[in-house]
Amino acid sequence: MTVYLDHAAGSPLRPEARDAWLAAHDVVGNASSIHAGGQAARRLLEESRERLAAVLDCDPIEVVFTSGGTESVNLAVKGLWWSRREGRDTVVLPDGEHHATLDSVEWLRTHEGARTTPVGLDALGRIDLDAFTEAVDGAALVTALAANNEVGTRNDPAALGAAASRAGVPLHIDAIAAFGHVPVSFRGWRADAAGPSGLSAMSVSAHKIGGPVGVGAVVVARAAALTALMHGGGQQRGLRSGTQDVAGAAAFAAAAEAADAELDSEAVRLVELRDRLVRGILAVVPNAELLGDPSDRLPGNAHLLFPGTAGETLLFLLDQAGVAVSTGSACQAGVSEPSHVVLALGRTPADARSVLRITLGRTTDESDTAALLAALPDAHRRAAASGARSAARS
Repeated sequence: MTVYLDHAAGSPLRPEARDAWLAAHDVVGNASSIHAGGQAARRLLEESRERLAAVLDCDPIEVVFTSGGTESVNLAVKGLWWSRREGRDTVVLPDGEHHATLDSVEWLRTHEGARTTPVGLDALGRIDLDAFTEAVDGAALVTALAANNEVGTRNDPAALGAAASRAGVPLHIDAIAAFGHVPVSFRGWRADAAGPSGLSAMSVSAHKIGGPVGVGAVVVARAAALTALMHGGGQQRGLRSGTQDVAGAAAFAAAAEAADAELDSEAVRLVELRDRLVRGILAVVPNAELLGDPSDRLPGNAHLLFPGTAGETLLFLLDQAGVAVSTGSACQAGVSEPSHVVLALGRTPADARSVLRITLGRTTDESDTAALLAALPDAHRRAAASGARSAARS
């Protein structure tokens, strides 16, 4: 049986979410229909929207359900940019963003003529707030991660939002990696927003917190101007047309409530478990190095550099030993290239190919981390030997 330590890619479905998903399928009807069955589905949908909004700390009408995090990011980034393109065309884009954001912005650059202004990260993976503040002036849009999905370092969305508000620019926060693991408050992070500027949209996804795959949401502030990607029936304020997934919404709400209820206790447990794991890894592989902020990071995230080894080789050997980890974002799985996040930390391409992301979750316990520590020495020895042979051949 595989030891699963890749919760950042997707966490096991929570029983509460499974029960809610199955129960919702007993409600037969399209939530846009006016007959009794349709109205029953509509009630369940809107109750789920209200429950999710309570966890996100926003108004229910601001919650727009989507097919997942990638769609949420695309809708927020493209929709905000399209609504602001008259007279402004620049996107402020920090280094190390998720590829859903990077590729959305690249599409706008290629097809719509958008320009980009990069903002660097510090050596721990945090957005340089001074550089960010300077860059936002005159921009059409700024976008940023609440917490880096690879190295786990947390940013300060409230400070980023305040800087964007002062410049009169809308901000999109990608909270997909953070939601359900650290406190998230759309209303609190938007406190300094002025009208359509400041924090205007925030993306989240269900499968990172034990909800089903294929369900997400983007929180769109009432005051925000955002152009829709899809058109049809005008559902969800006209921002995301299409028949709504009632069962997915119900399961997402159930998962969000369950994650929120245990947020503080799980953070304490996972930080202790993660830190013991990191100490154990550094004991058995002395030249390994923890990347990202050692303390102000996502509770379950341990991102380590193993010099002289290929991360993909180490991952493969651990997988053979029954331990599942990753080299970075699952959205880049199968693509052999150095981590753009690690490069953004100022590391070399060789370093960026020599990393593992180990992420713990609610189902992780001491036996799982012990299994990794037991398998790692042999896997690392073999990966290092493979790396030495490759270096000798080149």
